[in-house]
Amino acid sequence: MSIDFDLDGNAAVITINRPERHNAMDAEHYAGLSEAWTRVRDDNDIRAAIITGAGEKSFTAGADLKTFAGRQEPYADLWLTQRGQLLNRGLEVWKPVISAVNGYCVGGGMTLLFATDIRVAVDTAMFSISEVKRGLIAANGGTQRALRQLPYAIAMELLLVGDKLSAEEALRWGLINKVVPRADLLETALDYAHRISANAPLAVQATKELAIRSQDVDIATGLRFEQLIQRTLRNTTDVAEGGKAFAEKRPAVFRGE
Repeated sequence: MSIDFDLDGNAAVITINRPERHNAMDAEHYAGLSEAWTRVRDDNDIRAAIITGAGEKSFTAGADLKTFAGRQEPYADLWLTQRGQLLNRGLEVWKPVISAVNGYCVGGGMTLLFATDIRVAVDTAMFSISEVKRGLIAANGGTQRALRQLPYAIAMELLLVGDKLSAEEALRWGLINKVVPRADLLETALDYAHRISANAPLAVQATKELAIRSQDVDIATGLRFEQLIQRTLRNTTDVAEGGKAFAEKRPAVFRGE
């Protein structure tokens, strides 16, 4: 039982490794996942990350409700908003994150999926936001991101009914990018990660931040923010290297500087 962290070149591969519990997470696993996201954020050698689950049944079922049932926490903990931060709870990780969905993606698995940027799934994957069936809400971003990423009626059906979407239905509604055979899942995710890693890392991170923040600002503010970031990037060594590589007809070697 663990949160596994591996490197493949400039790509981090994070695996929720608790298959006997459908990769559901107790407090220990959430703490380990928080540490993994922080490492991705802070390690300049990591340019993209992949999140997946161990085994062939589940991506993750989110919280292991049995371990949290009846647990009493001080009300003051509600204001410890930066403790144990997660990607889907508000931790700002501007490096692209790819989901490799190897099975059931339910409950907190969906809220995690919503916080990732590119999503690949096996053809047997199933998706559902079923918290209302347990007397809870889809916290950690489920109620906040569903309407931003799916058509209104589809999002509300998922949130209020709690039924499942198949991989093909998820692809049809734009929830995921690709459906692939199980044998190709990690390879496909790594292909995305390595193609991203070949690009200029400062520009990639700036692009992700600008795109995400565009959902919360007016167009004039967003355009101005773009101008300021573009002016900053023009002074980087990566821009000089990109121009030189283009002139020399060779792949650029970006350093994130």
